[in-house]
Amino acid sequence: MTAARRRRRNSEDVLDVDLIDLPAAARWREWMLRVEAAIFASQKPVTREALVRLVGKACRFDDLIADLIHELRGRPYDLTLVAGGYALRTKTRFAPAIRAAHPGLGGDDVAELTRTETFALTAIAYLQPVTRGEISRLAGREISRDVIAALKRHGLIDGAIRAPQPGAPFAYVTTRTFLEAFGFASLRDLPDLERIKAEGLLQRGHEEEDDLDSVLGLAGEDQDPFESAGEELDTATDL
Repeated sequence: MTAARRRRRNSEDVLDVDLIDLPAAARWREWMLRVEAAIFASQKPVTREALVRLVGKACRFDDLIADLIHELRGRPYDLTLVAGGYALRTKTRFAPAIRAAHPGLGGDDVAELTRTETFALTAIAYLQPVTRGEISRLAGREISRDVIAALKRHGLIDGAIRAPQPGAPFAYVTTRTFLEAFGFASLRDLPDLERIKAEGLLQRGHEEEDDLDSVLGLAGEDQDPFESAGEELDTATDL
């Protein structure tokens, strides 16, 4: 590549973020389109820091995001804050249409969790860090290593620390992938823990997994647990 071509390519790669040659309204519109395009093109949530680099210093970024959310209200997807970043998520009511058009979509994803795996994941989400033994006592029966291995294979949990117990077992926590799968911005988006405690569903020896799943909005094996959990976002409260 010649020096002239390199200079031309480098100049094309420099993003004009201030757009001072545009009228204010056109500048704001261009910033909105850039942010939407960057989020649309990413398979993962895009951080605020990355998006701020696309707009000028004069841009009130929170106002721009609010305008973008408002503009997308009539679309089949929403702009949401997920796992510390922004992502476009299709609305729940379009899930049947999406599955009809793409029968294999999601066939290998975490929606295939069994009820026991879903229960274990729920317990880890609320009680983390928590050991397999503690989850077993909550379930009233043994939670096998295979259940934990399946959740780790999906990337939903990780053995973060060794618990100060005999044998120093691993204590498990949820991951960023868990937040992305459920569409949570943070663990504070989980349904209200106080409500679950009040109904006595986090007591040791509790054997009704179905009840705990129901309170959290998690479905059975014949439903998509992640679709149901997404519906909880409208009513979830801070822990």
